[in-house]
Amino acid sequence: MTAASAALSARLRTRTGGPDDLDGPTLFEHVLGWTLVIVVAMFVTGAGLL
Repeated sequence: MTAASAALSARLRTRTGGPDDLDGPTLFEHVLGWTLVIVVAMFVTGAGLL
């Protein structure tokens, strides 16, 4: 397979509805994730599990 045919097949492959390769998490998703971590840590320490 040549480089040109590999590039063409990568462009023509069927999309399955998943995330794009270059679509990373946004700042909003990072903030929500860390907020969830902090809330779970507060529940764990408040319940005396740690």
